[in-house]
Amino acid sequence: MITREELLKTQEYWFETLQNDIYRIVAEYLENEKINQSQLAEKLGVSRGYISQIMNGNFNYTLKKLIELSLAVNKAPSFEFKNLNDFIKEDQNNRFEMKYMQFFNITSEPTTLHIQSGNTNSSVNVKASGKIYKPIAA
Repeated sequence: MITREELLKTQEYWFETLQNDIYRIVAEYLENEKINQSQLAEKLGVSRGYISQIMNGNFNYTLKKLIELSLAVNKAPSFEFKNLNDFIKEDQNNRFEMKYMQFFNITSEPTTLHIQSGNTNSSVNVKASGKIYKPIAA
């Protein structure tokens, strides 16, 4: 089995990552503009098969075609080249944070609880959601 660090050092990983990014921007563009692949092909002056290859991940891009496609879907082609070892360290840190994030309950806004008495015994009405939460019996 290959480690993540070894994976990040392969051409295949970066090629697949870029193909996925391109797929996402084209799919988002088609959805936002409410057009189909044929209409995009017409706009680019290419065949529908060309767009189909992009959407199926069977397309090996030249830099010129990548720029042309980016501009056609209203995206600025922006490339960033990072030191690979620095990128791997950053990736490891991000993965560590994601792994342990599930154990922490972090809220960005305080929640106001209004305790009310009435028909339900010992209930708490959370005003924001309107749901009634009953305390768990000890």
